[in-house]
Amino acid sequence: MTANIDGTTSAKFESIKDEFARNFSERGEVGASVCVSVNGETVVDLWGGVADPATDTPWERDTISIVFSCTKAATALCAHILVDRGLLKLHAPVSDYWPEFAKNGKESTTVQMMLNHESAVPAFREPIRPGGFLDWDYMIKRLEDEEAFWEPGTRNGYQMVNFGWTVGELVRRVSGKSLGQFFHDEVAGPLGADFWIGLPEDVTNPIAPITPATPDASAMLSPFTKRLFTEPSSIQALSFLNNGGWNQNDPEAHKAEIGGAGGLSNARGQVAMYEPLALGGSHKGVTLVSPERLAHMAQVSTATQVDATLLAPTRFASGFMKSMDNRAYPGGDQMSAVIGDAAFGHVGAGGSIGFADPEYGLAFSYTMNQMGMGLLLNDRGQSLIDETYRLLRA
Repeated sequence: MTANIDGTTSAKFESIKDEFARNFSERGEVGASVCVSVNGETVVDLWGGVADPATDTPWERDTISIVFSCTKAATALCAHILVDRGLLKLHAPVSDYWPEFAKNGKESTTVQMMLNHESAVPAFREPIRPGGFLDWDYMIKRLEDEEAFWEPGTRNGYQMVNFGWTVGELVRRVSGKSLGQFFHDEVAGPLGADFWIGLPEDVTNPIAPITPATPDASAMLSPFTKRLFTEPSSIQALSFLNNGGWNQNDPEAHKAEIGGAGGLSNARGQVAMYEPLALGGSHKGVTLVSPERLAHMAQVSTATQVDATLLAPTRFASGFMKSMDNRAYPGGDQMSAVIGDAAFGHVGAGGSIGFADPEYGLAFSYTMNQMGMGLLLNDRGQSLIDETYRLLRA
């Protein structure tokens, strides 16, 4: 399809607009936004296409959408802010802050393990009650009662949605504020970012509903997808399907603070969060973290050849994703997100992404409403990232 594209680019980055247009004409894009900032200057701010195909509503400058696991980066940032202030200690037992969690094989869990997806609660064995994801207290009690899937710290398994409650509850207990309120007060509000974990009633940004990907029968399935559909009691099936009927397009779900997968934003909103992280921890008079904490945030803190959930190699930096190039593996094009060596951020299911790359002073984000196959990037987002780095390295 062809699409109307609005926004601006600087002369050097004009070819990103061409790549963005090709996403619509060649790669099945419906509605999307992309934003790039280099050394604190916005060099690309584009949006286009259709926000709601049912009504043919165009994607506007302030349109937002669910960014799924991109939200994890916002949640992790909140934790790092508290670590930087000396209020949360990375290697302390979680029981120091959340004693009720320390049972059923989870007693040895540390804060770092929570951030590393090593805390052994990637899923729930028993069904989540209808609407359970929208009830913070219910989900916290379920986490407290869940038996560990492995000994904490001995391996990592991506916590698809649970990351938002494990790390988010630490933020809540240490700060005395809900995760969404802390994020607004300390990050989104000061930076003027359109990014929410729990959408307030007074926000008037148009919301683009998410459209699930249409499976391609000819595509090679990843090991994760195969097990998802063939083993109902597997971590893969339980983490993806046992969600109490969570509907990402439900306005009530938008209001809930689902810190692992429920944030709403657009590319510009995510770039606003990442700009300070690309520039030493501060930007436009707002300091999120110290340079020392930032350096730690960018370092790989855990890596594995076979993630217990994703069944693919993964690399994390204390709550953030690092570059993951799994394209040589079966179905690996659905399990890859290739960014710079120094970059850190997070993808969202279906293909959205936000990240900072301090090596280039780069903050980048791409969001969309038409999901692609896989849990990491697809060719739409990766093409924009590849072109950005090509221009930066030219």
